[in-house]
Amino acid sequence: MTTMAIDSSRRAKRSFTNEFKKQMVMLYQNGKKRADIVAEYDLTKSALDKWITQYQTTKSLSHGIV
Repeated sequence: MTTMAIDSSRRAKRSFTNEFKKQMVMLYQNGKKRADIVAEYDLTKSALDKWITQYQTTKSLSHGIV
C-alpha cells in the first residue's frame, strides 16, 4: 500500500477585492518591483502577473479575476 504525502506548503485559495488588486497593480505601475510586492503582501507571482496583465488589457479588474 502506497501512502501519499500531503503537500503542506500549498496555500489555501484566497480571494482579494478588486480594489486591493488595483492597488497592487498601481504599486507596480508606479515603479515598485514585482518581487517586492509579492514578498510584502504575501502574494503569488502568478496572481500578481495575472492582475497586471488584465489591467493593462482592459483597464479594469472587474471581469472575474480571482
